[in-house]
Amino acid sequence: MTDRPNILYFFTDQQFAGAMSCAGNADLCTPAADSLAALGVRFDRAYCTAPLCSPSRSSMFTGLMPHEAGAPRNRMGIGEHLRSREMGLLLSNGGYECAYAGKWHLPGGTITDDHGFQRIAPSGDGGLAEACQAFLARRHDRPFLLVVSTVNPHNICEWARCQRLPAGSIAEPDRVEDCPNLPANFAIPAYEPEAIRVEQAWEQEKYPVVSNSQDDWRRYRFAYYRLVEKADAILGRILQALRDGGLEEQTVVIFSSDHGDGHGAHRWNQKSALYEEEVRVPLIVSFKGRTARGRVDGRLVSNGLDLLPMVCDYAGVEPPEGLRGSSLRPLAEGREPAQWRDQLACETIFDGERGYQTQGRALRTGRYKYIVYHWGKNREQLFDMEADGGEMVNLAVETRYRDVLDDHRRRLAAWCRQSGDAFRVPGVEGGGQGPKAEGSIRRLAGEAGQG
Repeated sequence: MTDRPNILYFFTDQQFAGAMSCAGNADLCTPAADSLAALGVRFDRAYCTAPLCSPSRSSMFTGLMPHEAGAPRNRMGIGEHLRSREMGLLLSNGGYECAYAGKWHLPGGTITDDHGFQRIAPSGDGGLAEACQAFLARRHDRPFLLVVSTVNPHNICEWARCQRLPAGSIAEPDRVEDCPNLPANFAIPAYEPEAIRVEQAWEQEKYPVVSNSQDDWRRYRFAYYRLVEKADAILGRILQALRDGGLEEQTVVIFSSDHGDGHGAHRWNQKSALYEEEVRVPLIVSFKGRTARGRVDGRLVSNGLDLLPMVCDYAGVEPPEGLRGSSLRPLAEGREPAQWRDQLACETIFDGERGYQTQGRALRTGRYKYIVYHWGKNREQLFDMEADGGEMVNLAVETRYRDVLDDHRRRLAAWCRQSGDAFRVPGVEGGGQGPKAEGSIRRLAGEAGQG
């Protein structure tokens, strides 16, 4: 074993940042994630680059925004010309044993031949913990990178569609009174972008919740939290295997998720929208004896942009050129960097088969959050995140916030130019309506019953 640490990256599918008991949520119990937070640093303002599976994962493994990686929507893989920059190939070429277990969800080639990992467990949570335990029990002559990706809590999508879940899934609550209450931001906010509910109405297979009663939403939230706990149980078994093998003090553990879930906030389920519940994700870095214990860091971080630089930092591997992210290692170890970002961006494309495939962008700064979609009424939102963390009051419609709005428009437009993003921001030279004609937009809104 060299002096370079092992790296375990464990990430769930569709877990929002607040879905952990260590984040103060009393509606579930996540002892495994809590144990990592107790030994390391929990980043409380961590965001994905896109609230959708393939786009977010493309960022995690390349350190690029989804549109740069060639995967702005689902069923699109990382561009072949970027393969040499991917995490698995970088570390395997740098002397690491790289293994992958669970959900991949990035088409294009095989994990082993094209992405640098040996596959030790197929997609699906059944047998996932056992495969990882067996891998950790082996003799390792090199440091290893083990990436573990659970399906859950993504099974909430099937639950919402009344589809059969895998064997051994969650039980139903005895009474609705046993379910979590509705979130404080359950209501649809005033001046919400028209595009959001048009997509919801069109994509009934994905969002079969329009007619949900308040009790239905509480049952949804109960089911969602039980699925999070199932994923946490897998993490717990893997962490125990680390301890049993005497590897805990030789392994940095990173925990996150590809994106969040609406879980009833703003009467939204699943993903794709740009509210906090969809784009803010858990992120914990824990390395026993090395990381600051029990610290909560409030800086703006991106699990898509900052993960690869951090993994390369710990592995002693030169990161690819042109990355916009930064290693979180100094922050995790209690060292203050000379400077840190004061903003970050997220992107989205509603990936429905029948819908309009609305595009949107979000810019998060220290106090405010700006969201814009490429068509429709009230397409912009501006929230004061200190006074309105639930995103209920759209300040973009108030004249007195025009300077703040214009500043965030300019910031986002500059980010788009720098990253080669063709999205056009309103109120900025070259901005305006999105790529489809206004007539088509009105037709779609009418067909969805919104216009």
